[in-house]
Amino acid sequence: MPTIALRSGLVALGMALSSMGAAQAQELRDLCPDRPGLGTPACTVDKGHLVVEAGLGDWTHESDPDMRTDTVTSGDIMLRLGVTDNMEVQAGWTAFGHVRERDRATGAVTNASGVGDLTLAVKRNLANPDGSGFSAAVMPYVILPTGGGAIGAGDTAFGLLVPLSFSLSDTVTLSLTPEADAAVDEDRNGRHLAWGSVVGVGIDLTKSLSGTLEFQATRDNNPSGHATQTLASLSLAWQPSDNLQLDMGGVAGLNHNSPDAELYAGVTRRF
Repeated sequence: MPTIALRSGLVALGMALSSMGAAQAQELRDLCPDRPGLGTPACTVDKGHLVVEAGLGDWTHESDPDMRTDTVTSGDIMLRLGVTDNMEVQAGWTAFGHVRERDRATGAVTNASGVGDLTLAVKRNLANPDGSGFSAAVMPYVILPTGGGAIGAGDTAFGLLVPLSFSLSDTVTLSLTPEADAAVDEDRNGRHLAWGSVVGVGIDLTKSLSGTLEFQATRDNNPSGHATQTLASLSLAWQPSDNLQLDMGGVAGLNHNSPDAELYAGVTRRF
């Protein structure tokens, strides 16, 4: 009889622990990746959980009367760790980048490859960390010049983002990401002011598929010449499970100061 009672107790305990684990899993907020797209979401990662975001491939093309430039990157990694219910820390790094430049006048071609800089950030949510309703956050960041001459900036940069989002309905979300930066000068030494914003509309096309249309305008007061860049972006994200997302997207430059086109794809996984 004692043995039967012990076995019954262990079975009951196992069922209780299983139920608790299932309940905890159900209590996780919806997956809210930083990618794809130009903007930054206001939501934060659940406390104690890690989100890994990886760019599988990214190609950017820029052409002007003097030069054609193609940049390819891969292994663009971002780690996001939830440290409280409304705050996360981030670390981002690009494992590989290749830049090919072709001089239109002479036909000369130059190639350069290397790794990217290290980006560190803290995102503190101020309202609705799950991103529902009206959600807002502040996100200071710093970029450390760990990369080489190919895709590295050459000096330290830092800035502040203020991600905002508002649910217009159960399937449509309006987002805004104002930003101010101390960006690195073109000569890779020193910093200057740059500012702008992204505005976007996200639509849940199905339960697992969503699309986002965004526009970005950025004013860059580089000492070598002030310029304004304008971009348009369309991206798609598919979530086959609660903790996994696959994405792809494209960006088009809307003026002569902007890169002509960009195509990319990536994956996000929550642990």
